[in-house]
Amino acid sequence: MSEPAARNGLKRELGLGGLVLFGLAYMAVATVFTTYGIVNQVTDGHLPLAYVVALLTMLFTANSYAAMVRRYPVAGSAYTYTQQAFGGGAGFLTGWVLLLDYLFIPMINFMILGLYVSTQFPSIPAQLVALVTLIAVFAFNVLGITLVNKLNIIIVSISGAAVIVFAVFAIKTAIADPNAPGILDPFIPGAEGFSPIFTGAGILALSFLGFDAVSTLSEEAKHPRRDIPRAIILTALIGGAIFIFVSWVGARAYHLDDWSQAPRELIDAAGIVLSHHVAGEWLGLLFVLFTVAGCFGSGLAGQVSVARILYSMGRDGTLPKPLGILWKRFGTPVVAAATVSVFALASLFLTLEQAAFMISFGALAAFAMVNLSVIRVTFFPKNGERTERSVKNIILYAVFPLVGFALTIWLWTSLEPLTWVVGGIWFLIGLAILIGKTRFFRRPVPRMDFSEGPATEVVDAMVETSTPFK
Repeated sequence: MSEPAARNGLKRELGLGGLVLFGLAYMAVATVFTTYGIVNQVTDGHLPLAYVVALLTMLFTANSYAAMVRRYPVAGSAYTYTQQAFGGGAGFLTGWVLLLDYLFIPMINFMILGLYVSTQFPSIPAQLVALVTLIAVFAFNVLGITLVNKLNIIIVSISGAAVIVFAVFAIKTAIADPNAPGILDPFIPGAEGFSPIFTGAGILALSFLGFDAVSTLSEEAKHPRRDIPRAIILTALIGGAIFIFVSWVGARAYHLDDWSQAPRELIDAAGIVLSHHVAGEWLGLLFVLFTVAGCFGSGLAGQVSVARILYSMGRDGTLPKPLGILWKRFGTPVVAAATVSVFALASLFLTLEQAAFMISFGALAAFAMVNLSVIRVTFFPKNGERTERSVKNIILYAVFPLVGFALTIWLWTSLEPLTWVVGGIWFLIGLAILIGKTRFFRRPVPRMDFSEGPATEVVDAMVETSTPFK
């Protein structure tokens, strides 16, 4: 039996399959080609192994997201979890830095989509394609999550079919090549050991952004406490498996003796080079279509997620109240969606490189705080009701989150200096807003109300009765 409709008006319409498709659409399997040349150059052709390391790393954080969403099945994601574990101030700042990531993900997808279409059809300006895509994504977002879910099914199906076609031709090419690497060669470190593999994994961790986005749909899932945790883990596993598989067949079909001397076109446009190599011009066109579909789906899912975070923060009063307005006809956060679309207009003026620099900071900050939040609410809860300290619980809710936190901090060390500068400025802006909102912390920060009843119920009462970890 489905859980009751969310208190604040979002419709519970998504099952496990829809949630996983949403996460996969957000991740966009075309991402494997975006960093294909760069990471192969860093790892000397061991991209598949770097993906294995990245997947194992991200699963620890996925476990923490799954644990927290069982306890707090509402929209808000890392913002919600940090808010309940460490208070409204920490929750606001986590939500604020997470916005930097979520706001730039739709934007960068619009930019990539425009660049690919413009490359294939030079007479069409990339900015025009990006603008049309932005408007279409806004329309789908406003029309409701059911329509978005149906569109995601189509997009993921197209992407999956393209991956299968590419894999078939890549395997055929590898079989016909007497000099193709062995089946396990891409998974065996080179002479430099695991050091370059870890560096590559640090880059690839950003490919997994998407499993956390599933948690923002908790108020639109039919069975949030059951399905959201499963969807988070499944999204990370399935997405990671696709990345590993595509990079593996690509490594066997197209190989170089020295990736440090890789041609520039392979580094910048790996998908087109690979597609032309294994199947000729027609697959190159298919790849462009595949990338366009993936970018549209990722941009759509990204805007859905950030709009719901803005909606959640507006509903709580931590951001302007109009952001918490729902369009009654469709039950969608129209003001929040419009705000995201206006911000995304920057895609018409920024370069792809500038946008790419901004994505990592907020996501990794959120990952770190979610890992710490699991430990806090499990073993050091504010209401004093600690979870039983069994071996299983210690491993799942202390050891795994600590490992996830440590690995996330390690990934931070791979960020470009410019990312820290922009991320730091964004954080200070959020801190200034928080100080102004609380009159230098003399007023409490609004807290999220988790009740399904009247909105006036106090959140702390709900925390005391929320579902404990099993």
